Amino acid sequence: MNRPTERIRVLIADDNRTVRRGLRLQLEGAPGIHVVGEVSNGIDAVHVARAERVQVVLMDIQMPQMSGLAATRLLARPDDDSTPVAVIVMTSFAVDGYVSEALDSGAVGYLLKSHDSDQLVGAIYAASRGEALVSSRVTAPLIREFVRRGSATEDVEAGTVLTAAERRVISALSRGVTSNEAIAESLQVSVHTVRSQLHSALRKLGLADRTQLALWGARNRV
Repeated sequence: MNRPTERIRVLIADDNRTVRRGLRLQLEGAPGIHVVGEVSNGIDAVHVARAERVQVVLMDIQMPQMSGLAATRLLARPDDDSTPVAVIVMTSFAVDGYVSEALDSGAVGYLLKSHDSDQLVGAIYAASRGEALVSSRVTAPLIREFVRRGSATEDVEAGTVLTAAERRVISALSRGVTSNEAIAESLQVSVHTVRSQLHSALRKLGLADRTQLALWGARNRV
């Protein structure tokens, strides 16, 4: 996991005080991260993020006064001269519509509070580098959305370094086959072979995890 050399300024936006406190406690011991504050609604999220020169916002979806998705649109894709802010949606909802709207709003990450707490620090590091990290629980709806939109952006140069076997594994991931065992069964190879091919493909493409690999496959129609 590549860590930044300077501390990342992070804002927590959630209307649940207990959730905010839990996220702060988790992040305060993480190297390279500085939590500048907590807010309980979307309006304050926008104001504080801009005033405090925040780099990453952890954004709940359902908040009073202004929703997290509306705040995400203002921060991630500002109409004025404001610097765009990386927003990671942190929610309890693995709902297709929310995932799609978060993407359209400019969010760079989508994590589930009950499932992805161990990925939070890595997601913040990734967001600060301009990379995306999404929950494995929402990979399938993300892939369906890419297919629905017809978003094919073939990365020819990167794709040429992959072997045919690696591309088959990526293709299985992109179809929503997520466990090593299921991939091995679908391709009629060993689980060890699947692990080896996944590791090799991640290294060659410079990706952090299998979720990013699945999205790469969906975008590039592997």
